[in-house]
Amino acid sequence: MRILHTSDWHIGRSFHGHATFDALRGVLEALVAQVAELRVDVVVLAGDVFDSAAPAPACYALLTDTLAAISDAGARIIVTSGNHDSAARLGFQSALLREGITVLTDPAAVGTPVTVSDAHGPVHFYGIPYLEPAIVRHRWEGVELRSQAQTMNHALGLVRADLAARGGRSVAIAHCFAAGVEATPGVEREIRQGGLDVVPLPAFDGPDYVALGHIHGRQQLSERVRYAGAPLHYSFGEADKPRGSWLVELDAAGLTNVEWIPLPVPRRLVTLRGTIAELLEDARFAADEDAWVCAQYTDLTPQIEPMRRLQRRFPFCATVVHTPVGTPAADGLDYSGRVRAARDDAELFDAFLTHVRAGEGATDAERALIRDVVDARTVAEARA
Repeated sequence: MRILHTSDWHIGRSFHGHATFDALRGVLEALVAQVAELRVDVVVLAGDVFDSAAPAPACYALLTDTLAAISDAGARIIVTSGNHDSAARLGFQSALLREGITVLTDPAAVGTPVTVSDAHGPVHFYGIPYLEPAIVRHRWEGVELRSQAQTMNHALGLVRADLAARGGRSVAIAHCFAAGVEATPGVEREIRQGGLDVVPLPAFDGPDYVALGHIHGRQQLSERVRYAGAPLHYSFGEADKPRGSWLVELDAAGLTNVEWIPLPVPRRLVTLRGTIAELLEDARFAADEDAWVCAQYTDLTPQIEPMRRLQRRFPFCATVVHTPVGTPAADGLDYSGRVRAARDDAELFDAFLTHVRAGEGATDAERALIRDVVDARTVAEARA
């Protein structure tokens, strides 16, 4: 049996204020083509189907179109909900989908598999939707469920108990933060603080393969426990992480092979660093003019309208960060000391600029402009 493990589509998510809808549609179309080309039997989508609990109508349309296309390509589909999804909304849609597409969002069904057979017999797929301890605690009375680790341990215990009775091969699908993964700063970490604490690796013992979602970069915790990551880059912190899915193969005895299947990247993500002048003029950045750009300009002082200026060269400049390099040598004076040391109005201006620009005083051009303004003011006062 061939299983394609994908996750974290985050339909409806934006990228620094830019819509990702069309780019994601293109990537998902490529995934559908891979399903047909690789003769995939089952596609599992491990949570965070949508980016919000109340997605726009167009997001539902994209999901429905993609699931139907995967089904037309010949694969069964099993979807679970993640912490970004509304289990109720995602579960409601499941009743409207065609046969062969299963959406698992009900915690009460944990431990009851979706069974798909091949030439070697049944393969049991155990979908575990994202389980918030405070919400599901009442479903399993007499069990202490105060953390994600406890909750996942209990859920996978139900899976192991059912599997022991049924026998055969199995795949578990879950959405959580497993111990040993490398998070993307500013992406998964903040979600983890919102309720996804660490689940120890032994919790996943039992199934032949465990398809995890939540981490946006691919991760291999063991030969049989993996994250597929998101199919699209959603932050600059993910720029160096490949996009794709795991192709999992089971033979009569269980897991036999896992292969990474890359997906196309619609637009590269790059972080460029230099002064504003370098970013705007240096030829070494020419190859990045069509990429998503995070620009870090190193000028000592903040520059005027850096985003507008940079977008003339980099139309897809998405974010600009001021990261100054170097500071002028300290003169030992605070602001009041500089004011007292000023001998005229022009030097008062220079004292102020030095104070607000991290020790950098007026440039020669600025001094000339200040001198002209001061002189004009002196002439005006003399004529009054």
